Amino acid sequence: MSDRKPNFIHIGPGKTGSTWLHEVLIRHPQIYMTEAKDLYFFDRYYDRGMDWYLAEFKGARPEDKVVGEVCQHYLFSAEAPQRISECLPDVKLMATLREPAARAFSSYLYQSKHGAVSGSFREALGSRPGILNSSRYASHLKRYLQYFDRSQIYVGLFDDLSKDPQGFIDPLLSWLDVEPMTLDEELVKARLPASGARSTAVARRVRDTADWARRRNGARLVGRIKRAPLVHKVLYKPLGSSGGPPPKMTPEDAQYVRGELDAEMAELESLLGMDLRKRWNWAGQ
Repeated sequence: MSDRKPNFIHIGPGKTGSTWLHEVLIRHPQIYMTEAKDLYFFDRYYDRGMDWYLAEFKGARPEDKVVGEVCQHYLFSAEAPQRISECLPDVKLMATLREPAARAFSSYLYQSKHGAVSGSFREALGSRPGILNSSRYASHLKRYLQYFDRSQIYVGLFDDLSKDPQGFIDPLLSWLDVEPMTLDEELVKARLPASGARSTAVARRVRDTADWARRRNGARLVGRIKRAPLVHKVLYKPLGSSGGPPPKMTPEDAQYVRGELDAEMAELESLLGMDLRKRWNWAGQ
């Protein structure tokens, strides 16, 4: 068992730049991040025990000031907040929030890419309620605030990351109490644009195989190959490459999602002390 316990966890949600953040932090000389993100220990695999979990951090060095992981599903988990607090009471947590309608639509595109949903965005909201529920940020954060002090939770905004990656990462590194890090051009430009599967059947098989590997302690292998450029090129094509423009959320769908989440947004603004509806241009809703 490793004698280093993580002191930082990015809890999600997905489609907010978590892969990019993992790649940035893993390159910082004072930070140790697990080779694979999305260990799912505190939700799916908690029965494996802390020895199994801590073994994922065995590569951490004494000089690493931050030891952590990124798991996009912890924010949504009903069990994760209490489990994390019991195992790692002093851990620092981070969530990155994206305008809820845009995040939901991005999740829809991702699930379409992998063959998990078909049909229109509105149809997917009906058949996959998790697409919308995962944008209920206030409800999810309140569960964490039952177990953690507000000072332990850092909230970043995806639009800050998109507009100014360096400006996004600087205050986070300061909060983590590590040295500043200048992002190189590769990291500033690093993005995986939305894409569609060349074969949804193959993409579904790949996703299922990755889940199978995780269940059999293959998280590190999944992490190494998941974002390999060649793998991505073979499996996926840019959305819209068949001749049409990339899919975009209609104003009507955006208005529908915002209407569904308006009460959540009011509560989120109260929790965080931020005028997010103005920031995310929810005027007129």
